[in-house]
Amino acid sequence: MGEPRFAVGDRVRTSTVDPPHHTRLPRYARGQVGEVVEVQGTWPLADESAQGVAEPRVEPVYTVRFPAADLWGPPGGHWVQVELWESYLEVAR
Repeated sequence: MGEPRFAVGDRVRTSTVDPPHHTRLPRYARGQVGEVVEVQGTWPLADESAQGVAEPRVEPVYTVRFPAADLWGPPGGHWVQVELWESYLEVAR
């Protein structure tokens, strides 16, 4: 995979797909909008590694922060950060 698609400060939306296999995209973060706060480099896609794929895709991984209130409701006032592979993300509109 080439250069990371997203940069620090980009707003992203997570996938809403509920795959029939392991995923590192937590259910509570699916379909949510967050902000990229760090680009972690590239790593093998954990979903494919867990499925026993001999050569899993290698993708950029991002630290994305979400307002806690958006995930779980009030009172909020703090953030939740999750490390997410690029294929879990799209541009937030």
